Formats: sequence, structure tokens, C-alpha cells
Amino acid sequence: MTRPVSALVLACALATTTPALAQSPAATPAQPTPAATRVAPAGAPAPGSAEELALKLANPVASLISVPLQNNIDYGIGPNETHRYTLNVQPVIPFSMNADWNLITRTIMPIIDAGSPAPGIAGATGFGDIVQSFFFSPKKPVGGMIVGFGPALMYATATDDLLGTGKWAVGPTVVALKQRGALTIGVLGNHLKAYAGDDSRADVNATFVNPFVSYITKTKTTFGISPELTYDWESEQLIAPINLTVSQLLLINKKPISVGGGVRFYAEGPSGGPEWGLRFVVTLLFPK
Repeated sequence: MTRPVSALVLACALATTTPALAQSPAATPAQPTPAATRVAPAGAPAPGSAEELALKLANPVASLISVPLQNNIDYGIGPNETHRYTLNVQPVIPFSMNADWNLITRTIMPIIDAGSPAPGIAGATGFGDIVQSFFFSPKKPVGGMIVGFGPALMYATATDDLLGTGKWAVGPTVVALKQRGALTIGVLGNHLKAYAGDDSRADVNATFVNPFVSYITKTKTTFGISPELTYDWESEQLIAPINLTVSQLLLINKKPISVGGGVRFYAEGPSGGPEWGLRFVVTLLFPK
């Protein structure tokens, strides 16, 4: 079970959120005018409107502070066919660097309850490895595309071997997307390579690719599809869950919040890996 458990732990550490349910930030004007006097370009949603907020929710590098609370549960792991529950706390915070660039920080802090995957391997509950991405993003589209790039870091913060890799890793991350009307199409990815950590643990050398497509209805309901593909170069193993999601933008006490969920199935994975899973996300939003 050593290799399957290691590959699963690595994939859980690298996995990011479905952009339609948990987003990052980026495109604020250098000197925004007051919301009451701002005028949207022709065909664009009015600033501060529900339409604009829904589009930002579909954009991993939008000008929006958010705190997604992403609940994931995977089933059918190991000979024991156990479960793995992960709560990803994912604050996303944009910073304006100058008139042309934003820096968006995106942090994934997992809290995990993992059942015993096989006889002789105990279950565990605690913290997983934190993954933090820093996206430098132009405030204006580049060739009609919204883009961001920068470093990604993984910290060996797991409280149990079953919950993390035991490695510190670093590598590049990038996102590119296009929004046309209610449709958003894009891809987010990173590559992490270990540079320090427990020498007795399997090395980390993995590529994560997350294509995403979402469509927003007139009622601000977002439907999305989002494969989360992780290739572990050490074990030569692909893990490929495909997420089907739906989310709804709501106002509660005049405060915007996004609530959503979905199901995923594993098109590819290691022997003993999960077969299917569920996701439920509550995203706290803090528009300017």
C-alpha cells in the first residue's frame, strides 16, 4: 500500500479548488472611482452588481477577497474501502502592486480525517500540507486573456504521515482564462519539486493541471466541469478526478455568499485510490 497511499496524499496536497466555487483575485483599477459614479464598459456588467460578482467567482484571478470553505469526501480508498474527508480553508487575497500589476495570494490549508485504508495502517485526523500560490497578474487582459503566474510553495505541515508528504516543495504556477458573456474557459496549473524534508519519504515531483469551464445563468447559478489532474513523476501515476459542480450566489443579511456542491468520479488513479467523491463549498465574499 505504500505507493498508492503516497500518490493519494500527494494528489490531495496539490489539488486546487474548482474556480466556479472558490476563486482568487486580481484586476482592480489603480485608482477606482466611487462605485456610485463608475460606469461599466458597453456590454460589461455594472460595477458592484450581482452579474459582476458572479463573473469574479468564475475567475481565479479576479479583484475579490474570498474565503472558500471547501468540504471534500472521497470513498472507496484501499482494501478497507474507507473514506477521506478534507476541509480546505482557502483564503484568497489580492494586493495592488502598482497601476499595472496585482499580486494574488491563494493559500490552501487542509484539515483531514482519513480512515484506515488497509489492515495494519491506522487512520489519522489532523492537518495536511499547506500549499500557497502567488500569482502576479496584469490588471489588463493580455491578448484578450486574463493571466497570472508566479511561484507555488508546499509546506510540510502535516501532523501525520498519512495526511502529508513530509516534504517541502517549490515550483511555478500559472493560470489563463477567457470570459465571454456568461461563459468562462481556462486552465490553472503548477509543478512542485521537493527541496527538503524527510529523506525516508517518497520524493515529491508532480504536475497539477486543472482545466475548467463554467456557465452562469441569469439567476446567478453557476454550472461547472473541472478535471483536477495530478501526474506523479516519481511513481509515474496519473490521478484524474473529474468534478461536476453547481453553485448559487446569494445575499444573506445583505452580504454576498456563494454556496455550491457537486460530485466527482476518478477516471484514473492508483490501485487502492478513491473511486468517487462529493464536494460542498461555502465561499465568504468580501467585495470592495
